[in-house]
Amino acid sequence: MNSMKLPIRFFAGAAVSAALVVSAPHAFGPAAPAAAQAQSGDLAQAVAALRGISTLKADFVQIDRAGKRLKGVMTLKRPGRVRFQYEKGVPFLIVGDGRALTFVDYQVRQVQRWPIGNTPLGALLDPKRDVMKYGKLQPVSSPNIVSVEVRDKAHPEFGTITLVFVRKPSAPGGLELTSWAALDSQNNLTRVNLSNHQYGLAVADSTFRFNDPRPTTRR
Repeated sequence: MNSMKLPIRFFAGAAVSAALVVSAPHAFGPAAPAAAQAQSGDLAQAVAALRGISTLKADFVQIDRAGKRLKGVMTLKRPGRVRFQYEKGVPFLIVGDGRALTFVDYQVRQVQRWPIGNTPLGALLDPKRDVMKYGKLQPVSSPNIVSVEVRDKAHPEFGTITLVFVRKPSAPGGLELTSWAALDSQNNLTRVNLSNHQYGLAVADSTFRFNDPRPTTRR
């Protein structure tokens, strides 16, 4: 594996597989006023669901465009903090501290950082990213699914992320984030699926720190 390509793939991604979330094109004509109002309500509900998460811990499966899968545990604490702890044997770590996302490669002892707002994951993590403003509902095959594409047209270099929610009364805002797909400006695609969600756990801020593998003289 070329480890230096992994963070690019991770923060990349595109629309979720059509078989999962998109219905046949001919099934959708111009939206009627009632349908448009319902769609606006779904977008507002998705925004409320994201804002309603204080802490979240879930298992994740990361799938790149070649179909390679990596597993691990995601821990999220709003605003802006996240940790992707990969399964044993994978020498990578991704940590967000509220300001930047840091990719750590312990195998080659390298660290890379990006401002949170400059990545597709900014829609999930950046409190300044207005999902209501930049989000657009995508047609779906089931009334139990809400799919939101977030893209800042003024900044295509930030990439695109499509967030997929399933209606669940016990989840914050009544929607549970079950997957996302992200596409970066180089058209690198990655999907992430979540399962075994746990909300409201006590999560220490130290969770979002990391051991820097770089030699002291090179920092």
